[in-house]
Amino acid sequence: MEIIRAKILGFCAGVRRAVNAADKALSENGAGQVYTLGPLIHNPVALEKLAERNLKILSEKEIPSLKNEDTVIIRAHGVPPETENALREKGVNLINATCPLVTQSQKRAAEYAEQGYIIFFAGDKNHGEVIGIEGYAREAAKNAGINLHFILVKDLAELDSSINQLSQNGEISADSKIVLLSQTTFSIKVFDLLQNELTNRFPCAKVISSICPATHERQDALKELCEKVEGVLVIGGKTSANTNRLFVSAEKSCKKAALIETPEEIPEEFFSLKSVGITAGASTPDDTIEAVENLLKKYS
Repeated sequence: MEIIRAKILGFCAGVRRAVNAADKALSENGAGQVYTLGPLIHNPVALEKLAERNLKILSEKEIPSLKNEDTVIIRAHGVPPETENALREKGVNLINATCPLVTQSQKRAAEYAEQGYIIFFAGDKNHGEVIGIEGYAREAAKNAGINLHFILVKDLAELDSSINQLSQNGEISADSKIVLLSQTTFSIKVFDLLQNELTNRFPCAKVISSICPATHERQDALKELCEKVEGVLVIGGKTSANTNRLFVSAEKSCKKAALIETPEEIPEEFFSLKSVGITAGASTPDDTIEAVENLLKKYS
C-alpha cells in the first residue's frame, strides 16, 4: 500500500496557537485551576488528552464561581465582549487565544456596525466565532446609538428571504450601506454565490471575505491528493465544520472516502487498497495523523 499525505493538513496556525497556550498554562499553573471557556478545539481526541492533564471546560454560567488564582483561556473562536469583560471583573489570569483572523473580523464587524451598515454575515448560527463577532457588532451599534442589522445567512435561500423581509419593512434600498462578511471557516463556494446574488441586487454593496487561507489550502491540497489515490481518509472531529467540508469534498472527488477521529475507525476496506490518501481538519493534532499513518503502514 502506498500512503500519501496531503501537502497541507492538520492544525492551522490559530488552533496551534490556542493549543500551545493551553499547554503552557498547564505547565506553569500554580494553585488555581486552568479552564477553557467552552471546548478549546473541535477535536475529541485532543480534548481528552488535555483533560487528562486537568484542563477543565468552563461554561459561561460558571464564571461567577471562578477564583482569582484560576486561569481561563479564551479559545480560538473568540467570545463576545461582555463575556470577556465578565472574566476580567473576576480578576482571573485571562489568556486570550482568539485567532488573529477572528480578532480582525470582530473589529471589522464593530466598525461597520458603528457606521450603520446592514451586515449580512455568512456563517453557521451556533458557531462560537459567529456569536463572538455578532457580540462586537452589537456593542458597537449600542455605543453609537444605532439600530443593528446583523443578518446571519448560510445559503442563498436565507439571503433572499432576509432581503425580501427587509424590503417589505422598508429597511433596505438601493442606496443603503450594505456589507457582506464571513466566518473564517465558511464554504468558499457558497460565499461566492452569496456575493454574486447580493452585488447583483445591490451593486454598491461591499464584500469582504474573512475565510481563512487555510481553508483554501486544505481544499486545494485535497483535490490534488484525490488524483493520486484510490481512497482518502479525512481525520478530524466529527463536529468540526472545516473537517466536515473536507469530507464532503473527498466524497465528491475520490472513489472511497471516510471521516475518522482515531486509527481504530479506519474502515476495513481501506487496508486492501493499493493507495490511500490522508488529510486532516484544522483542529486535528499531529500525533493523531501519525497514528493513522502508522497503522496503515502495517499493511503497506
